[in-house]
This record gives sequence, C-alpha cells and structure tokens, in this order.
Amino acid sequence: MCVSDIIAGGHYAKKASDIMKCPECGCDESKVIDSRPTENKVRRRRECINCAFRFTTYEIIEEIPLMVIKKDNSIEPFDREKLVDRLCRATVKRPVKLETLENMVEEIAAELKNSLQREVTSEKIGELALHKLKEIDDVAYIRFASVYRDFNDVDSFMRIISELKDDKNK
Repeated sequence: MCVSDIIAGGHYAKKASDIMKCPECGCDESKVIDSRPTENKVRRRRECINCAFRFTTYEIIEEIPLMVIKKDNSIEPFDREKLVDRLCRATVKRPVKLETLENMVEEIAAELKNSLQREVTSEKIGELALHKLKEIDDVAYIRFASVYRDFNDVDSFMRIISELKDDKNK
C-alpha cells in the first residue's frame, strides 16, 4: 500500500513538503490531535505548532495490484475468487469448509503482498496453495496437484501419493 493525494486544508497536495504546511501561516510543523480511519483513507485532525490553526488532512490508501505471470507468459491481476474457485473444485465432496478455503486464500494473498513483489508466477501461487492443502486434506491435495502439475499418466499420481505417504510417516 502507498499513500497518495493527501488533502491539506481542503486542497490536494502531491509532494510531502506541501502536505503538512499549515494553510493559515505556511508553517511545516503540526501535531496530530485526532486520527480516524474511514473507508480507504485516514482522516487526521491537525494543529499548527506556530499559530495553533486546526486543519484536516486525508491520507488516501492506494492498493498496488498484485500481478500474476501465467504459464503462457500472459499477465493478469491476482484474483482471490479464482483461487477460491479452484480450491473448491479440489475439495468437492470433502469435509473442507468454504471458510477454511477463504482463510487459506487470504493467508496466501497476505504472504504474497508481504513479499513486496508486484509480480508473482502462477507456479508460486500453486505451490503455496499445495503446501496449505497438504495440511488440510490429502485427497484435495492430490486433486489440486493433478491439475496444477498437469499429470498425464498414472505414474504421476503414484509418485505424489507415495510422496504424501512418506511425509505422513515422518
């Protein structure tokens, strides 16, 4: 997230040096008296250190979209709903709640955003989802892996099942 377009004294300011200047006397020192979050912005009531004039600033929070690099090298915005849908398909007729999948996707999205990368490969997202599915449900893990890793034959299934068994025996 980044902060942009801060309104100082009713006017938009683009530079940090313009932002906190008192609209009355031009002093660039003020103190925050009150701060309240509102939808996609933070409202701050300020008081000038020099002349005690009070004014309001709004910090607008701007989301930087996370972009996904797909296998065919096309790029599209990260879509939480799309990932939830794919996970739902893997968990059909399994004892996994939708809420669990939604929480899992939120954790994945947070992890990706915290990595501070603007672009991430679909493979990375798939690996994160597989890692989390492995902890939740073995059958869903195998189903998701079969699509994600593009299994073409029975040997591919056998390999992942034996890997899963080995991990469970450890």
